[in-house]
Amino acid sequence: MTSRRGFLKSGGLALFGIGLGGLPSFVAKAAASVKAPGLFKKRKTLICIFQRGAMDGLMAVTPFTDNYLKTARPTLFMSAAKTGNAKSLIDLDGKFGLHPSMKAFESVFKEGRLGIVHGIGSPNNTRSHFDAQDYMESGTPFNKGTSSGWLNRAVGLLGHDGATPFQAVSLTSSLPRSFYGDNPSVAISNLQDFNIQMKGNPNGANMASKSFEDLYDQTTSSLLKDTGKESFDAMKMLNKTDTKNYKPGNGANYPNSSLGNSLKQIAQLIKMDVGLEVAFAESGGWDTHFNQGTDNGIFARNVNDLSESMMAFWTDMGTLQDDVTIMTMTEFGRTVKQNGTGGTDHGRGSCNFILGNDVAGGKVHGKMNTLAIENLEDGRDLAVTTDFRTVFSEVADRHLGINKDTILFPDWKGSHIGMMKG
Repeated sequence: MTSRRGFLKSGGLALFGIGLGGLPSFVAKAAASVKAPGLFKKRKTLICIFQRGAMDGLMAVTPFTDNYLKTARPTLFMSAAKTGNAKSLIDLDGKFGLHPSMKAFESVFKEGRLGIVHGIGSPNNTRSHFDAQDYMESGTPFNKGTSSGWLNRAVGLLGHDGATPFQAVSLTSSLPRSFYGDNPSVAISNLQDFNIQMKGNPNGANMASKSFEDLYDQTTSSLLKDTGKESFDAMKMLNKTDTKNYKPGNGANYPNSSLGNSLKQIAQLIKMDVGLEVAFAESGGWDTHFNQGTDNGIFARNVNDLSESMMAFWTDMGTLQDDVTIMTMTEFGRTVKQNGTGGTDHGRGSCNFILGNDVAGGKVHGKMNTLAIENLEDGRDLAVTTDFRTVFSEVADRHLGINKDTILFPDWKGSHIGMMKG
């Protein structure tokens, strides 16, 4: 039988399953008794964005001096040279060029706040979207049986009781694989709808089916104070916040896209000071087999949305920028050679972006050899030279202060690459 204390500490998440109809009267009364909002000590927040579908890192950040790439992509290759009316790459360091649709990133890269890792990927060479995403989100690329996600383990390693139900939040319709596990986490499809899913949390689901009145009927005020006050306070704050009419700070202008809306809501939660420490969002449409385009087309639209959404969030954070780091991830990259339909197929290495004041930015990290066929993985792909766990662990360690890599990534024995300061 579930204890009332256990329910309040870990099952409080299930309360949100009834949010669509408003808070029940007994919960509302408990929340009303909490008079002081913002009780959560200000914490660092890591925001992870999964680019589902496998981003072409060679087009996002192009080694434009590599003649092998130019030959392999006769209609997709872009140059940093300014010629005619064609948009050129943004020269980052004389070797790598940023896609012109990611111009929003140029200033933060030059300021040393945005770092890029090239040749990042999984040591498992699968080219299956499902398997590669599963391995990356579990953080165990050779173990399909891992029940928890690496971000859920990160939540458990933060060193304090997750009294707030907003400690780990995914702005998605269902809980991502990264958040599966024993530590509390929730998926919120939209703050305005107050619609939160409990998928992946059997204990929470079982408790949600019970009568809340029965679980609370003998709860003493001291027990509520000891274990539930913060959760009720967070519910009260969210329930009274006008999320629909949120006004971003500092003139930030979010794209009207799924990712833009997700990051805007994450910004709201951070500003509400409800104890958010790990947030997750998604960006789709990166599987560019056909008509990938260059300075126009599906890829250009996707990278524009990614960079504009991240920069709107960064601008919105204002004085809170020291407290946030944003990191992207994608399951694998694309083939070096373009295919016959103006696209690229499933590959291996890609690149990712890390934005924050604690990032060793202004540099393209990682190792990339020339794209001569003898240097390609399986004779066709950008080789994976940086294990994704190398970067994920360093960001989690430096920004969240975890420093328990053997638990966060149990099968990894690598070392950091200086992606973060300190």
